[in-house]
Amino acid sequence: MTKPLRPGKPARGSASGRPIMVLLDLLGRRWTLRLLWELREKPRRFRALQDAIGASPAIVNERLRELRDAKLVVLDDTSGYCLTSLGGELVTLLLPLHVWSEKWARHLPK
Repeated sequence: MTKPLRPGKPARGSASGRPIMVLLDLLGRRWTLRLLWELREKPRRFRALQDAIGASPAIVNERLRELRDAKLVVLDDTSGYCLTSLGGELVTLLLPLHVWSEKWARHLPK
């Protein structure tokens, strides 16, 4: 069985024992792709990330904690949140998915 992202609360999909299921679960959560996308070029502070994606502080904090637990994002005291090398590779691989999700989101009723 894989290690849960948060102590005491196993990640959905992790019962199969396959890390890819945990990753897919993490990426399937709303705002996760947008956060990774915003961090692709430079480190950002919490407030800048919140403003960029338009989510509540609680949601941004939760998603950033999950990304840090998954070792995709780190918090640097001087520059803010930034992608790890693994996170950067993942963003590059997921670029088509991000573009598609942004186009799809524009067609949802407000």
